[in-house]
Amino acid sequence: MSQAPEETAKPRSGLLKGALWGVALLGVAAVVYIMAQASINPRQTTSLKSLAKGEMAKLVFPAEAGPAPATSFQGAKGETLRLADFKGKVVVVNMWATWCGPCVIEMPTLAKLAAEYQGQPLAVVAVSVDGDRDADKARAFIAQHAPLVFYRDPKLKLPYDFKPAATGMPTTVIFGKDGVERARLAGGADWSGPEAKAVIDKVLAES
Repeated sequence: MSQAPEETAKPRSGLLKGALWGVALLGVAAVVYIMAQASINPRQTTSLKSLAKGEMAKLVFPAEAGPAPATSFQGAKGETLRLADFKGKVVVVNMWATWCGPCVIEMPTLAKLAAEYQGQPLAVVAVSVDGDRDADKARAFIAQHAPLVFYRDPKLKLPYDFKPAATGMPTTVIFGKDGVERARLAGGADWSGPEAKAVIDKVLAES
């Protein structure tokens, strides 16, 4: 009878150890969950809001970060492209037209941005929404702003397929390397200045 307490203690000790292991495993699972959530929600790992100042003061951030629309547009040779074709790079999508004054004014700054980051995983994709009548004019305009490439959406479909729609010109939308929207700016801005570069550097720094 004197051994009964000892025998009872052993299973209790085993239960205690099991409970502690259970708590430890739950803790590991919680950490893994948090890391997974951070990886699919870039706003938890990267704060761009503090960089919304100066020329970037009008930056807005998606309430629910989503992928780029699957809408097709034309490349320089008339080939069919989608924004997903640029995945793996930070993509700066600019919707513009030759009839849009602010678009014309800011285009040289986008060209400077593209030149500044040549050799890095960044694509500046300036998509003209000019109709067929002004296609040659738009092509000639972009040709004056190397290293930009001529892209075209003559059906004016891509802007309306963004969520929310990019109804004003110009609108610039920034996507991370994973193809998820990080921020956007409606209206003209100087994309060659230090404020814009700080935003781009921040998004580029994401893994």
